[in-house]
Amino acid sequence: MFFGNFAQQHADAAALEAWAQAIAGLAGARFGILGEAANSAGGYLAGALAQDGAGAGDLFSNPRHVYVLVNSEPELDCGNPAEAMHALEQAQMVVALSPYRHRASEYADVLLPIAPFTETSGTYVNCEGRAQSFNGVVPPFAETRPAWKVLRVLGNLLGIEGFDFTTSEEVRDAVLGTAESVAARFDNTIDLAPKPVAAATRAAAVERIADVPIYHTDSLVRRASSLQQTADGRRQKATMNAATLSALQLVDGEFARFRQDGGEAMLTVEVDASVPDGCVRIPAGLPTTATLGAISAAVTAERMP
Repeated sequence: MFFGNFAQQHADAAALEAWAQAIAGLAGARFGILGEAANSAGGYLAGALAQDGAGAGDLFSNPRHVYVLVNSEPELDCGNPAEAMHALEQAQMVVALSPYRHRASEYADVLLPIAPFTETSGTYVNCEGRAQSFNGVVPPFAETRPAWKVLRVLGNLLGIEGFDFTTSEEVRDAVLGTAESVAARFDNTIDLAPKPVAAATRAAAVERIADVPIYHTDSLVRRASSLQQTADGRRQKATMNAATLSALQLVDGEFARFRQDGGEAMLTVEVDASVPDGCVRIPAGLPTTATLGAISAAVTAERMP
C-alpha cells in the first residue's frame, strides 16, 4: 500500500497515514510513502525538517521574524500560498536565494542569485534509498553560484560550524555516509494510533481537491514556454461532475468565481465525471489560484454575471 502525494498535502495527513498503516498491517501488506518531490528522501536524510515538533505549515501559520528561502517561490510552492505570503510580508527580514526574481522582489529584503540544479553537481535519493549523483550540464551563468556554495559562504561569515565543505561530493558523503547505509535509515512507521476524522460542516460550499499540474511543479518548467503550450500546461480550469455543477447552478464552459479564506479566483468551469460529488478540482501552483487558501479546504462558487 502506498501513501501518495495528495494525501500528504491534506490537513489530516497524519491521521490518514495512521489509517493507511493500520489497514496495511491488517491486510498483511507493506506500507510505503511516495515522496512528494524529486528529492524528498534526500531532504529527510539531510535533516531538512521543521524543528521542535512543528510541521512545515507552522513556519507560516505561526510567523517567524526572519525567513531564508532557498530555490522556493512560496506564492506558488506552498500548500497555503495566501498564508505564506502574509507571513513573509510581515517578517522583519526575508532572504531569498533563487535563479529567478519572481515575486520575491515584493517581499524579500535580500535577493541572492543561485544556479538551478542543471548547473551544479549534486545527488538525488529515490524512495527505495538509492543515491544517484549527477554533474552540472553547463557552468553557472555569470556570477551565480550553486545554492550550497552561497550557504557555505554565509555560514563562514557568521562563524557557524559545519560550513567548511569545498565540493558537493563532500556534502553528499557527510549527509549519506556509505551507500549501503542509506536505505537502512528509512522508516515509514508513524507512531500514531488511528482515530476518527470528524467531517466538517460546510454549508453552501464544496470541498476543494487540488493537484499541481505537471508543468507547474517547479521554477524551471513554469518558465518553459514550450511546455506551457501543451494540454497539461494549459490545464487551469475548475472541474467538477455534472451533479455538483448543477447543484451550484454553474454552466459548463463559463467563468465562475471561487472564494476561499478571504481570497478569490475566477476560473472556467468544466465537467469531469471523475471528480467526486460535492468536490471541485482547482489546481494549485498557478498564479491564477495563488490567491486562494489551503489546497484542501472548503470553497464557495458562484456564476459570473
